[in-house]
Amino acid sequence: MRNIYVYAVLYICVVFFNCTGGARTEKHQNTRNNITNVKERVKVIEIEEVLIGSIARLTLIDKYLFIKDVKSFDMLIHIFGRNNYEYITSAIPKGQGPGEITVIGYIGVNNKKKEFYVSDHGKQRIFSYPLDSILNNPYYMPDIKKEIKNEQFPSEYEYINDTLSYARLIEPTGNVGHHEAVGKWNMRTGEMEKIRYSHPKVDKKRISLAASLDNGILVECYHNHDLITIMDLEGNLKYNIYGSNWNKRDASQFHHFGGVVIRKNKIIASYAGGNMQTDDYYPSKLLVFNTDGDYVETLEIGYLISDFCYDEQNDRLIFNFNDIIQFGYLDMNGILD
Repeated sequence: MRNIYVYAVLYICVVFFNCTGGARTEKHQNTRNNITNVKERVKVIEIEEVLIGSIARLTLIDKYLFIKDVKSFDMLIHIFGRNNYEYITSAIPKGQGPGEITVIGYIGVNNKKKEFYVSDHGKQRIFSYPLDSILNNPYYMPDIKKEIKNEQFPSEYEYINDTLSYARLIEPTGNVGHHEAVGKWNMRTGEMEKIRYSHPKVDKKRISLAASLDNGILVECYHNHDLITIMDLEGNLKYNIYGSNWNKRDASQFHHFGGVVIRKNKIIASYAGGNMQTDDYYPSKLLVFNTDGDYVETLEIGYLISDFCYDEQNDRLIFNFNDIIQFGYLDMNGILD
């Protein structure tokens, strides 16, 4: 009888530990109503020297802001000063010839060497550009940094060094379908290793990714689910954060999270929660969390956000809008502090 009693106590302890452990990692946030309207603080970036299409992506390197113009018919990257947004030059011609980019993808940044890497999904290569060289010669002939494989490749990544990037990995499943996963990518060898954790209730994953070595976390935001997953840098689960749309039957018809950045000890993610078939697809607000996934605040931007990035040097967010203004920035001084 004594042994039976001991086993029963041990069983109850194990069940209790597992249940409380799950409670610590699973966070449900049905109400996020600490809202601050910052629309009047968003400052317009006036660009008159060059016409930029509606699909633009932002990249920061050294003293410069790169605006990638996906639909451009000539130069694919427009370069501006990082501090004052003065136009400097446009670079990298579109085309199929030597030194040209056919289908431009992600721009990776190596700040230590002051060079950047441009994915060409037409030529299936990643090209390397020294920053000084492209500033002096917009038609600079780049080196090949890496070949891109058909069966698995990084579509976006946070470059740490040549042997480690945290990447969104794409695995094509046919002519149009694909799977997405977070993984480690060795640019030197081409080796890719998926992270350990994947949410068991998500089959079709569409995500944005942010990594912070200072905070020791990976943040995975889902476009097609009201979900954020926070992991350590080895891919072990720390927290799943669920919004109010998580259990809705028609949740897959809505666009939830857009991009995500990490500012100091805060996670900032754009959020829509609107129908994918309308302009409600575009986020107009930013949700702010601490690194444990606890909700902090909502910043109502008031414009439809197409893309944004965080400028650590100037402590500001820079935006590409699908709205009455195309580009703008928000100084974070006095916000979230």
